[in-house]
Amino acid sequence: MPRVLDDFRRTQLAIAALFCFLGFQYATWISRIPALKTRLDLSAGEVGLLLMVTGAGAAASFPLLTFLMKRLGARRLALLSGLGLVAILLALSVAPNYPVTLVILCADGVAVGCLNVAMNAQGAALEAAHGRTAMTQLHATFSAGSFLAALVSSGVTALTSGIVTHFVAASAVLLLLLACARPRLLPDDAPANEPAEQGEGKRRRRMARPTRVMLWLGCTMVFAEVVEGSMNDWSALYLKDVAGASAQVAPLGIAVISVVMVLARLFGDGWRSRWGDAVVVRVGSAVAGIGLALALLAGGVVPALLGFACVGLGVAAVTPCLYVAAAAEGPEALSLVAATGTTGLLVGPALIGFVAEVSDLTWGMAVVAASAVIVSLCTTRLHWSAPTKASSEASMETEAVEKGAM
Repeated sequence: MPRVLDDFRRTQLAIAALFCFLGFQYATWISRIPALKTRLDLSAGEVGLLLMVTGAGAAASFPLLTFLMKRLGARRLALLSGLGLVAILLALSVAPNYPVTLVILCADGVAVGCLNVAMNAQGAALEAAHGRTAMTQLHATFSAGSFLAALVSSGVTALTSGIVTHFVAASAVLLLLLACARPRLLPDDAPANEPAEQGEGKRRRRMARPTRVMLWLGCTMVFAEVVEGSMNDWSALYLKDVAGASAQVAPLGIAVISVVMVLARLFGDGWRSRWGDAVVVRVGSAVAGIGLALALLAGGVVPALLGFACVGLGVAAVTPCLYVAAAAEGPEALSLVAATGTTGLLVGPALIGFVAEVSDLTWGMAVVAASAVIVSLCTTRLHWSAPTKASSEASMETEAVEKGAM
């Protein structure tokens, strides 16, 4: 048992390095948007297009993702897309003009989509191979990577304003993360929880046509990402313009959501082992939607912050569980869910802005609350695997081993 636990932990850390990699890469270039804006002499609209083209590249990469996952497998796709993201970051540091920057960031979106699918496939395979939950903790390391990138960005810019120096240093960190991940990633064999011939037969059947389950998974992921993306983009403005918060308090909205979400993801795998993914997703999304709705009805800064905390707590484990469910349906489902999730991230903030324009931001945030409730309703149409007795016993044995080692 200690050897099995050791293998699980090492593989989990390797996959976590990929999640940290993606968070670090994204936060690195996004933190230098002001510098890119100045260097390329961009307008606010041109900056907005830069951000949109990245998401559009990720959303449009679905056909390519499906092909590459089948041709390369999750391990090789993760490593190759990681190397591509390092090259893209270096190319962005020396981009000579706006059109070239657009092309580079569109390629960044495609590579992000590839890594996103591959690392989530690795996480789902880890859970299947060991009968233990791990996905929410893996998603928490994405936020850790973003935080690390912010620290590196702050330190480098304190020494020099040059983007090239910053991105070269960041690339060295990214290569180190890839080097740490490579030896312990799961091989690109048939899934560990089923025979090779049976797995191949299932994959062929799933490749034939999109199933109803795939469509429900995609729909659910769209609304889940609408909630996450919109809260990050609009919470500060809601606190300032609607709740009447000061300029110093308004940023606390994002801080509350982020901190609560990271903490919830650290404990989320335990919840999944105890109650199952279905309960975690349905109850969590309902808590997010109802909590935010009550906060909007109450008005004021404190209710808003409490409502935002409900959102962070409720949706923390939703997307990890959806990725696990999609991976169980095959690479096409996983690719589709990843692409539709990116679509939700793109559409959500814009939809809230449109609603706020024709009415007010309170109604815009009500759309976010409704989206969370829709997630809860959509999941009733999905089949979720309940925590098995063997999985629970394995978890208890693991905890006993860990306590005995302390």
